[in-house]
Amino acid sequence: MTLLKNVHQELSRFRLRVLAAGAFVLFCFALLLARLLWLQVAQHDVLLERAETNRTTVVPIVPNRGLIVDRNGIVLASNYSAYTLEITPSKVVDLEQTIDQLAEVIEIQARDRKRFKRLMEESKNFESLPIRTKLSDTEVARFAAQRFRFPGVEIKARLFRNYPLGEIGSHLIGYIGRINQAEKKAQDEWSEEEIANYRGTEYIGKLGLEQAYERELHGITGFEQVETSAGGKAVRRLAHRPPTPGNTLRLSIDIRLQAMVEEMYKDRRGALVAIDPRNGEVLAFVSKPTFDPNLFVDGIDADSWTALNEDIDKPLLNRALRGTYPPGSTYKPLMAMAALNSGKRAANVVVIDNLVYNFGGRSFGSPETDRPGPKDMRSAIVSSSNVYFYSLAHEMEVDLIHDQLEPFGLGRKTGIDVQGEVTGVLPSQDWKRRYFAKNPANQKWFPGETISLGIGQGYNSFTMLQMATAYATIASGGQRFKPRLVREIEDVVQHQNRRMASDALEPLPLKPEHVQVILQAMNGVTLEGTSRAAFQGAAYQSGGKTGTAQAIGIKAGEKYSSVKADERKRDHSLYVAFAPVEAPTVALAMIVENAGWGSEAAAPIARRVFDYLLLGQYPSEEDMALTQQGKSRSPTGTPRRGVDVPLPGQLGASAPVPAPSAPASGASR
Repeated sequence: MTLLKNVHQELSRFRLRVLAAGAFVLFCFALLLARLLWLQVAQHDVLLERAETNRTTVVPIVPNRGLIVDRNGIVLASNYSAYTLEITPSKVVDLEQTIDQLAEVIEIQARDRKRFKRLMEESKNFESLPIRTKLSDTEVARFAAQRFRFPGVEIKARLFRNYPLGEIGSHLIGYIGRINQAEKKAQDEWSEEEIANYRGTEYIGKLGLEQAYERELHGITGFEQVETSAGGKAVRRLAHRPPTPGNTLRLSIDIRLQAMVEEMYKDRRGALVAIDPRNGEVLAFVSKPTFDPNLFVDGIDADSWTALNEDIDKPLLNRALRGTYPPGSTYKPLMAMAALNSGKRAANVVVIDNLVYNFGGRSFGSPETDRPGPKDMRSAIVSSSNVYFYSLAHEMEVDLIHDQLEPFGLGRKTGIDVQGEVTGVLPSQDWKRRYFAKNPANQKWFPGETISLGIGQGYNSFTMLQMATAYATIASGGQRFKPRLVREIEDVVQHQNRRMASDALEPLPLKPEHVQVILQAMNGVTLEGTSRAAFQGAAYQSGGKTGTAQAIGIKAGEKYSSVKADERKRDHSLYVAFAPVEAPTVALAMIVENAGWGSEAAAPIARRVFDYLLLGQYPSEEDMALTQQGKSRSPTGTPRRGVDVPLPGQLGASAPVPAPSAPASGASR
């Protein structure tokens, strides 16, 4: 009985163990089933994508960058394909040794090594970096034969940007360069779509229109999905979406006009901006000296960068956009316009000009060439009377001058479609309080400081873009536009053109009779005033105003001598103008730094600009030489015929706020 009981207990224990084991097995199978359902159902899409990723690779295809052409279709920026020798630092054991061995196969100069080291500092180790660009077919074949010796080194075909006209128009066109770390960090704030569109892109617009219209020029990145082997070798293409090339920018700029002006400046420094007052289109946007943007395309070498950056002439400074200067006597017609608008002085009011204006115990003088006598508004502009405008500035006072002229675009950004514009200075009492916020002793505005403002000296400091915009507004009778460099954007795929009309601003309520006073007075300057020699024999009527502005302050009682002064301390030569008088189609402002009288250096260049735009005359080499010497005559050049006229020979930080100063002898012309 006891034995039977024990057998029964053992059997019960066995059954319990079998049941427990079965339950455990079932539990394990349940876990496996649950895991199988999780992997096969819930995670199916994710795991399938991972598997496809391991099996396939998506390679971005960078699009062709859009072209930049002038208003007549002349190409200013294009692309070409070339081979580059590239190294991925993370795949190379001894980088220096590898470069030394490569130099035995393909020529690698010291500047190539310096540029490569700089690129390494700006990039990540897993990126492929060029050690040599633009390889010849012979160099490519030579490396291919010894490719096995250089793991982590490869030949790639890349598109390069090309600026076929070199230095011509370099400041307005700009250039592209390799994306640096700061720009990569800024891209983190982009949308996912924008970030995806820049995958594989290594170059981006850095300056000028290349920077301002980067998204239009870049295009849409394509892709190629390829199946790869376990070793990473492409087996076959699975999917393909071709890239969409960037759009073409058609500028309002006439590059022949641009090149002509740059040639006439020769080695002199300065800026010129010409605008169509009817719509705000910029016809010429000159800054001299220039630079070759091709130097930056595949990374500028250290020597070239140092030469540009340390050049005393500052070739990298866009003087048309960022150079600020005292306007000198080119400011006087604007002062007259402000007086008429505000009702402070009528055009027929006569002021006796005895060549000296006394105020506060100080004498404000005139150039020795000025003639005394009674002056109304017209004769004061034609003869460039200092005393007339000294007295006018005193009557109006600084804040009224500011409020009247600020709507013309002075002392503020014009809104042109390129980055980097500065504001300049149109002084007021509030401006001085803000500017000298850290020096309370200098915050008060003194009445004597207003006197020099009347002739464009003192704190006045504007860009040529602002001055050209202001005179375009007067020439158009008060119509205002934001100046624009890009005329059309052409979609090369859809073959559609998008016209980029200049933004029209609210017109200024200028009285037609007031506008005519200024236009006729400026016309008198070209007929009987300081620019009559430059415009003698012109087949059209234009208006203009010369200006000679101080580059340095002159102490009271001290006489200025252009002969004795250092070249960089001589007065600046300025000219503002419009043409034709009856219906202006162009307004311009220009400066030739340290060139002296505006009538001698600046006005002859303006004459050539008008001859080209209004008569189709392109100056001959002899005319060009005369203009460079400050001389002028009736043009003998050949007429302009569309794109048939050849370009002339190619040419191989904002200014500080000026301290108020008394005008130098001759500074008002």
